[in-house]
Amino acid sequence: MTLGPTLTTGPVRKQMPKVSDTHLGQPTDYKVDLEDVFEGPMDLLVHLIKKNEVDIYDIPIALITDQYLGYIKWLKAMDIGYAGDFLVMAATLAQIKSRMLLPVHEGDEEDEDPRSEITKPLLEYLEMKAAADHLANRNLLGEKTFIRTHTKQPYLDDSGDELVRVGLFELIDAFQKVLDKMAPDHRVDMTTERISVKERITQIVDLLEVKGSAAFDELFDKLVEKGDIIVTFLAVLEMVKLNLVKVVQHVQTGIIRIFYL
Repeated sequence: MTLGPTLTTGPVRKQMPKVSDTHLGQPTDYKVDLEDVFEGPMDLLVHLIKKNEVDIYDIPIALITDQYLGYIKWLKAMDIGYAGDFLVMAATLAQIKSRMLLPVHEGDEEDEDPRSEITKPLLEYLEMKAAADHLANRNLLGEKTFIRTHTKQPYLDDSGDELVRVGLFELIDAFQKVLDKMAPDHRVDMTTERISVKERITQIVDLLEVKGSAAFDELFDKLVEKGDIIVTFLAVLEMVKLNLVKVVQHVQTGIIRIFYL
């Protein structure tokens, strides 16, 4: 397998989730624990490298570190549980960033670029992930022997667009765009009665039972309170964790769509 030095997926976007701008606060007592459900710290690094279209051998460590910490802060503000490995990776990136900022005196050059501490394991991870994906796509002996016992159809797309699975960090970016559409002076009103995450899951299931699928943005169309928008996002994460839905993205249009399983 050949790995190119640059990972690109679209236009350069330098922004990280803006915790202070969204005024998330504590919208709900419900906590979504995503440990062992979504991607790990290496996947967040890959996401940031793709998002910024940077050379994997020449990572702008200050930029990537700041954005990585921004995602961690965002997850904490949303009261979303995540694995401790994210904090270990954050500490590693901060250490590399500090080493990169140290002045290099003549005749006192380091034998190795400090960034290699993260570049080497990142390349190894990409190789293992590509191999795992390849194996997952191979036909398994006897896999068609068993008959499905339910009537739900696998997620399909009639437009002919290529679909790819969406991870946690793509969902965070999509959710940030939803929040950005709101008035900048909007705040979470904690005095109004608000629907719970479990109730919102029930509403989304009812919708998907009828339609089979829905665009991600469609779930937020009729919501005007930021607290309700946040609860809806948490409901989607919980539904993914419970394997109730699959979230995919149209490669050509970038539209994220949720399919009921």
